[in-house]
Amino acid sequence: MTKLVTVLFLLCVSPIIRAQDTTTSGDLRSLTLVSGQPPAETAIAIGRQFLGKPYIPNTLDQSATEQLVVNLRAFDCTTYLESVLALALAWQDVANRPSPALTEQTFRHYLTRLRYRNGRIDGYASRLHYFSDWLRDNERKGLIADVSSELPGSLTVAKPVSYMTSATYKYPLLSNPDIFKQVALTEASLSQQSFSFIPTKNVRQAEAQLHEGDIVMMIAARPGLDMKHVGLAVRQPNGRMHLLHASSDQGMVVISAYPISEYVQWHKRLSGIRVARLKPVPGSVVNSAALQGK
Repeated sequence: MTKLVTVLFLLCVSPIIRAQDTTTSGDLRSLTLVSGQPPAETAIAIGRQFLGKPYIPNTLDQSATEQLVVNLRAFDCTTYLESVLALALAWQDVANRPSPALTEQTFRHYLTRLRYRNGRIDGYASRLHYFSDWLRDNERKGLIADVSSELPGSLTVAKPVSYMTSATYKYPLLSNPDIFKQVALTEASLSQQSFSFIPTKNVRQAEAQLHEGDIVMMIAARPGLDMKHVGLAVRQPNGRMHLLHASSDQGMVVISAYPISEYVQWHKRLSGIRVARLKPVPGSVVNSAALQGK
């Protein structure tokens, strides 16, 4: 039998918390969760509790030194997804032994694993800037599964990626030749990778096969860019799947007013979707050595 519980996540007074902080005094956020749910349902339950939180871009780029940034008060589409997934994974991991300190520690562990290549912070280029890189790396870690090829109407393609190195004025740290080279190598690797996606004309057909909590990634129509937006599939009373996401258009976390297939169709800068699913935490136990980065 599931049991309703409330987990307190200890946060700093500042809306942005960095990994080197040694104290967690200050603001307490409580999340109401139900134990015994699959991770995708847990993610939706958590994600809904951030509805109305403001959309703020570039919260990860406030320091010249790459470090874990935790911000549960404002999001862009990627930081919203990462935070919700990390919280869901953390809850799956500690549900049978919850405590504020352990939950926060486990959350930070999963946020680092999701956001950085091989789950390790090693400079700016170790952050998974391209979402296709994020998807590939986190599938390799066993945290998610790309199910795009299993959906009706999917096609297999390859798309050259060059957006960051072609628009360096948007990424000041790329003025460092070593960082530029690392990012360029990532782009070259992604450009050689074929992948399955569902083009806009087939999304309505695929939408009917989505599961609640699926990670829905929007393919960019423009050359050089892989994906433009991301959110979670959530079923609405009309029976259709809508997008739970941090919306730049509406300036906050919302559930899209229209089903996913219509959302993609009406946004002309999109050409289709990729879909992934969050996987259960094996054994629901995080090794303490892994938490300490050993």
